[in-house]
Parts: sequence; structure tokens; C-alpha cells
Amino acid sequence: MICKGGATSIRKTETAIMVRKWRGHSPKPGLSTSEIRGTSRGWAMKFFCLIALLSLSTGYAQTPTVTTRTTVVLVPALVRSRAGAPVFTLKAADFTLTDDGIEQKTTVEEDTGSEPLALVVAIETGGAGAGQLDKIRNLGPSIEAVIGSVPHRVAVVEFDSSPRLAQEFTSDLNTVADTLHNLEPGDRGSAILDGLWFSVDLVRRQPAAYRRAILLISDTVDHGSRIKLEDALHAVSGTNTAIYSLAFSSTKSAVGHEAALIMNDPTPGPPGGCMAKDPNAQPGDSRWVQAIDCLGLLAPPLRLAKRAAIAAADGLQRNVPESVAQLTGGEYFKFSDARSLEKDVLTISHHLPNRYVLSFHPLAPHPGFHAVVLRLNEHSNLVVQARNGYWADEEAAAATKP
Repeated sequence: MICKGGATSIRKTETAIMVRKWRGHSPKPGLSTSEIRGTSRGWAMKFFCLIALLSLSTGYAQTPTVTTRTTVVLVPALVRSRAGAPVFTLKAADFTLTDDGIEQKTTVEEDTGSEPLALVVAIETGGAGAGQLDKIRNLGPSIEAVIGSVPHRVAVVEFDSSPRLAQEFTSDLNTVADTLHNLEPGDRGSAILDGLWFSVDLVRRQPAAYRRAILLISDTVDHGSRIKLEDALHAVSGTNTAIYSLAFSSTKSAVGHEAALIMNDPTPGPPGGCMAKDPNAQPGDSRWVQAIDCLGLLAPPLRLAKRAAIAAADGLQRNVPESVAQLTGGEYFKFSDARSLEKDVLTISHHLPNRYVLSFHPLAPHPGFHAVVLRLNEHSNLVVQARNGYWADEEAAAATKP
């Protein structure tokens, strides 16, 4: 999981002091010459810097990309017995973690469940979400159970065709409950990805000492988001925020062409080289995926990362809440009525403070999406659930190189 923000936080582990460097900003259109020169690390770094510039220049101006820097990746994990009971007795040696297929040396962070919590409750009030509000209005006590006894800050975001801040961060849970109770139906839109981007940008501004989480209540299919799919993947997977998703059943919907822009066939590029202009390209075809295709021909780990990125993007098309939960190490639930919704939120309240948090320094860093796989060693009776990827920007990858 990527760590970022405006301050530096130092946490002492069993074996080392790990510095988590945080930084986030809304980028200006384009990059300066000095920025490009200062971040070059060989041809690959220069290459990706150029591609990042092209990607930013094609995005719409009102949707800045969340940028992250890190020297440490954090991976939250929930381990349960086959019966579903959480297991708390494992050590770092009980886990094997790979980043783009390369095994990493991991450390288990201690006592993360007692850290302060910053929580955003993001609720779809538009589209089909308008008909679900009566199931949500009395969710205040369940939110209080998720918080527990730790210091906390909670905000409420609502979204239809666009996201809005319904309640700024507060420690007063009665105020949060009142906000949830008084939510009004929105318009016909359900811009889930825009709502998530807004929520991620909101929670990342909280103090570095706070754990970050988003409780998403929404339809399964996005309607009307303006953020590009690859930027949404960057924002959601490039943050240390776990997303817990609660989805209601929706009608069958068509997915627009914009949602499929990065879904290309991993075959050799056009005549003249893999980055040459393709005369058969469709309008809006992504140079980002073309760049990864090119490097994937030379570096097998990048090919694995590209396949993982495409799988993640495909998940964002088919089922947004399920996909973002998998990307961030949260959990996904489907509810049908107020009772099942409250039950699912209470389940989250039991799991949130009882997760392992593993940390590692990537051994083969590169800009872009990384595929993460966590498995247990010699514990066939247990089940592990963890995030399946993260996004590193070019400067983070350069900072992590040995």
C-alpha cells in the first residue's frame, strides 16, 4: 500500500525503523523541464516520464491525478479460519509476498488496530441509490461500532452525477448520524469513480498518524464519472486507504467506450516500433498501456504488471465496489435491506482493527501498477485476504531503487 501526504511519519518495527514519506498534490498541466531532468534514472525512467506527461495531457483538466511517493509499501491482510474466525497468531515468516512475481522481504507492523482512524462514508444518493436511502438513514450506531474506542475523524460524502461533501471531518458521531439520516435523493447519475476519487483526495489530507478507510455504499456499475479509468485506477490503488464496499443490486447496464480505453490486446505494436503512431488506433486509445506493452516485451515483470492492471481496470468496469475493495485490501459485501446492511457494517467493525499490516521495500520498482500476491506458508486450514496491487509513480520508483 502506498504511503503519501504532506509530512513524514516514523514508525519503529521489530527489526527496523521504517520511514514513510508522504506527499500528495494536484498536478499542474504538464511537467517542467527541470522536473523531467531531475527525475531521470536511465532510459526507462525518462521513457515513463514522457508517458506520464502524455497521460496527464489527455485527462480532463478538472480531475487532477493523486500523486504518491513512497519508500515503503504497506499491505493490510485479514487471516481467517475456514469457519470465518479471525486468526491473530501469525508472524512475518508465515507469509510469502510477491510484487510482480518477485518475492519480497516483509515485516509485520505491530498494534495497528489501536491507531487513530480517519473514515470517509461515501454514499450514492443519485440514480438507483436514491431508492436505498431509507436503508442507510439509521446507520449511525453501526458506524460508531466501526470506529470503536480509538481517536477518530469521520466525514460523509454524497454523490450522484458529481460528488459533494455532506459533512466535513468531525469527531462527533452524533453529527455523522444526523447527516446520514437527513440525506436527500440526488439526480439520475451514479458517478462512483468520481465519488471515490473525491473521497480518496479528502482522506489523504488527514494526519499521517491516522489509518485511512473509506466505507463505500453504492451501485455496482458506474454511470457518468468524468475521471478516466486509468486515472481512477491510479488514485484508488496509489494510496494507503482501505476501501470497504457495500453494494446493492442494480439493473443491467451498458458500459461506455471511455471505460474500455485501456483494454488493449497485448500484441506487438504498429509498424515502425511499439511506440510508433498506430494508423488503426481508435480515438482515445491509451498511450499508457502502449508504453507498458513496449517495456513488457523487454521486462517480464512489467508484462505481469500490465496484465494485473488490465484485470483491475476490467473489474472497475464490471463491478466498481468489488474491484476497489480487492485493490486496497478492504472487503466487499452485497446487501438487500437495512438489516443485512447493518450486519455487514458490524462485520467490518470486527475485521478492521484485527488485520495484519505487512510492509516491504520493493526490490524491482517501476512506475505504474504493481501486482501483489500474498499467500500463507503451510497453513492450508487458513484463508488470507489482502490487497492485490498498488500504484507507484515515477519518483517513488526511483526513490526505492537499491
